[in-house]
Amino acid sequence: MIEAASRMALAAERELEALVAVSSPSGDLDGAEECVALATAFLPTEARVERRECSTPDHARDLIGRLEGSGSKRVLLLGHLDTVVSHGAHRPLARDGDRLTGSGAVDMKGGVALSLALMRELAERPELYAEAAVLLVNDEEWRTAPFVHSGRFAGFDACLCFEGGERTADGAEAVIVKRKAAATLRVHGYGRSSHSGSAPELGRSALLALAAVAQVVAGCSDPGGPDRLTAVPTILRSGDAFNVVPATGELLCDLRADRLEAFDPVLAAIPLEHDEVRLEPIMVRAWPGMDSREPTAAVLVAASERLGRAIVGSERGGASDASHLAAGGIECTIDGLGPLGGGAHTPDEWVSAESLLGRAEVALAVTAALLEA
Repeated sequence: MIEAASRMALAAERELEALVAVSSPSGDLDGAEECVALATAFLPTEARVERRECSTPDHARDLIGRLEGSGSKRVLLLGHLDTVVSHGAHRPLARDGDRLTGSGAVDMKGGVALSLALMRELAERPELYAEAAVLLVNDEEWRTAPFVHSGRFAGFDACLCFEGGERTADGAEAVIVKRKAAATLRVHGYGRSSHSGSAPELGRSALLALAAVAQVVAGCSDPGGPDRLTAVPTILRSGDAFNVVPATGELLCDLRADRLEAFDPVLAAIPLEHDEVRLEPIMVRAWPGMDSREPTAAVLVAASERLGRAIVGSERGGASDASHLAAGGIECTIDGLGPLGGGAHTPDEWVSAESLLGRAEVALAVTAALLEA
């Protein structure tokens, strides 16, 4: 394991630099295709490569690499190639001591590099599995459409997702086995414009109506309640001129809870009219939660014994495609196998170079515990 982890870490750092060198914001076809070409080149030569339609229309097709073996288990490695950083703000990888800073480094090209390195190790051990596959999608960051790949892998024994890793407060290696459901609530407002100086009383302000809706949504938040619901207004857009009552507007809110059903009362609380402003609420993005604590408990115990140090199941509030695969039938889903780092979605996004070795060891231990059980 130590020898394999060293190979994985060394290759992952080099391949991370190549992947981060490509600017690949969600929806950009050229960037996505260049990343897919790199990922394909980094796959083992034994892998059968497929391109499948992306969940989001007009995006580059997603990448699947498959290895066939003589064992009995089927395992899926999961990641995404898209980032949230625009071309103008993109930063190639730069090293400062242990810190590798670059756009998409931790979310999640570092994890992608580790998953591809693990595929190469698995190619050398076909007796461990019936099938090992890697799925890399191009729309994780901004997807509002249904996830199309769940049924394709529903019969697999395990899913390992390589979103950024973490450690517990006392320094133990952690993986993610529980995530909240997540949704984006959008409310459109349609009022009536008027001159804000000479006849403000004739207008009906979409801005004020949406501001009132924002208060309603925030009032639904109940983080200490049974579903741990958080309802947070995040974006309000309204108005085109400083001297006109704004007739239209848009409010966006971020919702998180243990269950998707916990969002229904938030939607029901929004009126369809406020002060003669028509309101149209809609959920534009709803991702299921994930709770694989029970199906993965024995695996993490066995992996910890193999590794010689604890691997702890943890929880994270952020959304991940791992939740879709878990909801689609892969009960043994483990996320957060990527490297340690921080600053996701910011100009200072980074990965710890040292953690590539430690997280490669974790990934190998978990994979061995799954396949050799």
